[in-house]
Amino acid sequence: MDRRRADAPQVSRPPRRIPSTFVGVVPLLVMLAFFVFPFLIMVVTGFKTPADIFHAPPKFWPTQWTLQNYAAASDSLPIGRYLLNTCLVTGLSVLGTLISCPLVAYSLSKVHWPGQKPLLLIVLATMMLPPQVTMIPVYIMWSRLGATNSYWPLVVPAFLGTPYLIFMIRQFMMGIPDELLEAARVDGASQFRIYRSVMLPLCRPALVTAGVFQLVWTWSDFLGPLLYLNDPKKYTLSVGLYAFFSEHDVAWGPLMSACVIFTLPALGIFLLGQRFFMNQMTAGALK
Repeated sequence: MDRRRADAPQVSRPPRRIPSTFVGVVPLLVMLAFFVFPFLIMVVTGFKTPADIFHAPPKFWPTQWTLQNYAAASDSLPIGRYLLNTCLVTGLSVLGTLISCPLVAYSLSKVHWPGQKPLLLIVLATMMLPPQVTMIPVYIMWSRLGATNSYWPLVVPAFLGTPYLIFMIRQFMMGIPDELLEAARVDGASQFRIYRSVMLPLCRPALVTAGVFQLVWTWSDFLGPLLYLNDPKKYTLSVGLYAFFSEHDVAWGPLMSACVIFTLPALGIFLLGQRFFMNQMTAGALK
């Protein structure tokens, strides 16, 4: 019996292969670590004492966790007022974007009129124009209107439309069948009724995406408030944090705490908006 087993051909086992999902996940985890590590450093530094911050060699985890830095940042910085100003500017900008951009996108996608294509090319051309080119002429315009040191220059452009968001919503509307609009016209619906009752409900994923983009852009905008706001009581969080950095450039603990206070709301809103956006995309795909 043992001889037969010895004479039997040996079947070689194939080498174990690393799962393809593991190979694809590892590079993503490495990239995630590069992006998350600076954020963790900022959060952890906000809880360190000055001795731990300037310890040599540097230590990642603090020896003693403290909330003194957040108290110092709150005492030196009117965070409540800055947060209210930022929410006001951001909310109005998002509202203006959701009013103007879908309306322009609808006229460029589903309404046929003379000059439609040239206007679309002009909208695309404005996307290629750096904002630094128009910064001085636009500032002169607002200055002559007497609107500097106010929120008008920060809010009104959103009600006039954002080229990138107009183009994004327009491309989404192009994928909606024209038969739905024709059926509404046969039923006697007007152009505005078709836009309000047919197009807007079908464009919820694009509208949520545009709203999230505009919210994040406005929340983290630094150049606009720095250029137009002079009164410290009207500062947004980004400009207020810059002023705090100028006054406390060596107080790294309170500075990191202020950065965390500035970053976490925008990060949380973006994650919530992204989750809602993904749910809308899934619902739209199922329909």
